[in-house]
Amino acid sequence: GRVFNGSGKPIDRGPSVLAEDYLDIMGQPINPQCRIYPEEMIQTGISAIDGMNSIARGQKIPIFSAAGLPHNEIAAQICRQGLVQKSKDVMDYSADNFAIVFAAMGVNMETARFFKSDFEENGSMDNVCLFLNLANDPTIERIITPRALTSAEYLAYQCEKHVLVITDMSSYAEALREVTSAAAASPRRRGLPL
Repeated sequence: GRVFNGSGKPIDRGPSVLAEDYLDIMGQPINPQCRIYPEEMIQTGISAIDGMNSIARGQKIPIFSAAGLPHNEIAAQICRQGLVQKSKDVMDYSADNFAIVFAAMGVNMETARFFKSDFEENGSMDNVCLFLNLANDPTIERIITPRALTSAEYLAYQCEKHVLVITDMSSYAEALREVTSAAAASPRRRGLPL
């Protein structure tokens, strides 16, 4: 369980990380036909998601929210209550059910403290790889924060079960817009990258 800033440097006063392997932050393209068909469901503990939009292991699900709605609480609850339901309808309630790779981009200090304290209170901090990019951090660092995807990819190659949660993609999109507007390099529509 470590806490990193958006560029991947430890900010938890722990020792520096010695890399076993270096992976490209852009990742490798995946042929969808070569993927193993997902048969295990992630039980989130949120009845609306589990009943109407269940998440299979390896699947992505976006959670869209408006300002003032409890999207941070939902993301924390998915991390806190998530269990992998086996295809045999047997629950795996072991303490180290899966690792959590969590990336928060452009969040304020209150939100960062909320996530960190939530992981510490429920005892899952030992299984969390937490990437925190604060609102007062450099904009370019917000663009690099998705290196959390590379961490999750590494765990997948190590055959470890994990959950990847990225919060506040709108901050990421705004950072992309700011950088590309300054560079005027990529095609845009209404200021947002295509």
